[in-house]
Amino acid sequence: MTEYIYSSPYRVTKNMVEAFHQDGYIIIRNLLSKKEIEMAGRVVESNGTMQRYKFGVKDIHGNESAQITWNQPGNDITGLIARSDKVAGTAEKLLGGECYHYHSKVVIKDPLAGGERAWHQDYGYWYQNGCLFPDMLTVFITVDKTDKSNGCLQLLRGSHKCGRIEHTLVGDETGAKISRVNDLLKVCPLDYIETEPGDAVFFHSNLLHMSAVNTSTRRRLAFLIAYNKASNNPVKKHHHPQYTPLKKVSDLALENCDAVDDDMSGKDFLDMENSETLKEQTSFHKS
Repeated sequence: MTEYIYSSPYRVTKNMVEAFHQDGYIIIRNLLSKKEIEMAGRVVESNGTMQRYKFGVKDIHGNESAQITWNQPGNDITGLIARSDKVAGTAEKLLGGECYHYHSKVVIKDPLAGGERAWHQDYGYWYQNGCLFPDMLTVFITVDKTDKSNGCLQLLRGSHKCGRIEHTLVGDETGAKISRVNDLLKVCPLDYIETEPGDAVFFHSNLLHMSAVNTSTRRRLAFLIAYNKASNNPVKKHHHPQYTPLKKVSDLALENCDAVDDDMSGKDFLDMENSETLKEQTSFHKS
């Protein structure tokens, strides 16, 4: 497990890039300040538009977690985070070129109820969207403290090197073929990623990961941002965007943000009931 502590001035080092490609992920502690992460959390909790697009995802045992997904970053605090140099710029350095915002989401596991997320690779389903290469990553940013009891992120270190694994429907979500996962569990270290608010995990799109049921009396809310390399523009239209230039902002834009901006215009929230490509993918996995 390779981790770093954010400090200003900040830059992505050669060692960070090498660790990302070796292990499939890196952790950057305190990437977002207390103020920044608290503002993001308040937007998710209180914004009416966000709440209208919340949907449930059931695991194989019937437990449910909640999710809100949007395609464009927008200009609110969550959008500024996704467009900031320290987040988007780090993604570009790790992937080795220009990136664009593929989508963002929040995942909410309520106390004593929040369902597990099955073992999967993000590229296991992004592959179905016409992305020809796994030149993609996800940034997992902690809003609430995470540990084993409330369903922290679990990663199979180095599993991104195994290539794409076949995925099928597991509950309401897409999961990797479990026999393959069990074989990889024998040779890849299993890392439990316990984090504090503002910590960020950057992980490769082929890295196997999951999270368990929240058995604690504490909520677990996480903010996830997915980036795709510009050169990996999807070859077909689907429910996430094709290449759209990312208008990055300096980290000062976050530091100088004094209020929560409730402007949700242009974020293009994912409507689960009316997405034709999502319906196609569900039918594909069920067949």
